[in-house]
Amino acid sequence: MNIQQNISLKPFNTFNIDVVAKKFTTFSSVNELEEVVHSNDPGIGKKLILGGGSNVLFTKNFEGFVLKNNLKGIELVKEDETFYYVKAAAGEIWHNFVLHCINNNYAGVENLSLIPGTVGASPIQNIGAYGVEIKDVFYELEAYNISDKCMQTFSLNDCEFGYRESIFKKKYKDQFVITSVTYKLLKKPQYAIAYGAIEKELNKMQVTELSIQAISEAICTIRASKLPDTKLIGNAGSFFKNPVVSKFRWHVIWEQYRDIAAYPVSDMLYKIAAGWLIEQCGWKGYRKGDAGCNPLQALVLVNYGNATGKEIFDLSEEIIQSVKSKFGIELEREVNII
Repeated sequence: MNIQQNISLKPFNTFNIDVVAKKFTTFSSVNELEEVVHSNDPGIGKKLILGGGSNVLFTKNFEGFVLKNNLKGIELVKEDETFYYVKAAAGEIWHNFVLHCINNNYAGVENLSLIPGTVGASPIQNIGAYGVEIKDVFYELEAYNISDKCMQTFSLNDCEFGYRESIFKKKYKDQFVITSVTYKLLKKPQYAIAYGAIEKELNKMQVTELSIQAISEAICTIRASKLPDTKLIGNAGSFFKNPVVSKFRWHVIWEQYRDIAAYPVSDMLYKIAAGWLIEQCGWKGYRKGDAGCNPLQALVLVNYGNATGKEIFDLSEEIIQSVKSKFGIELEREVNII
């Protein structure tokens, strides 16, 4: 195992923030993971498992040990009359996994095309887009229990999925390392095209017969039109969660803003588009130095070149305060702050 010291993490986070990790290594097997996690080196300090670095904002140097997850492999483990059960190692790039499923006619993840990050992060965040969430296709995952030094399997119920939430974000934070995820994918597709501009894009593509390939292509086009390429402009996709408010709070806002972007999630609750709230506060396209708010989608904060993590964080704090002042709603960051 090659343990490096004082390594820049700029290549390992999609915000392209240039901070330094005191120690850094990669692991490509559970044995390597176990070896490094239980190292007796007293100088290692706190450990951080890093996947694609697409949901993290580094605000300072990391005075500990960064472990980059390089576990690879995708396999069909079983099937029945209705489903394919496909197991993917946690270090696989998420979009590569989606393409693998599409190429093999495994249906269910096509709406999650082009989401940055790795397979291992998908259940932690319960990633979702265009009407589909990981919990809708999740079967089970395997994770290494750091304190008990053993592998453990988690079912759908075990993960306690919520909106961009799972048991691994709070209760079990930093206690497990996800090594693989198994998804339950349909043999006969059930197309979800009512959300957002999918139907409009499919019509533009002149699609006459629906397929998971066509839906994926449409969603890739839509996402590319709104979200900057992380290779060109540093970002972590959606920076904030869409807030869920009471029906009364939604109605108060609706009385003043009839164009509010919101929809009911129950009889008494509404989900409001955070991007809409941010745009109403005048932040869309804002830039201070190299920290900014994307001009195409206000939900995305960006690093135009040499912004520090603290500058991005401070901008997010200003946005949170302005939305709270104007609408009485406190936005919650989706991105992990380190």
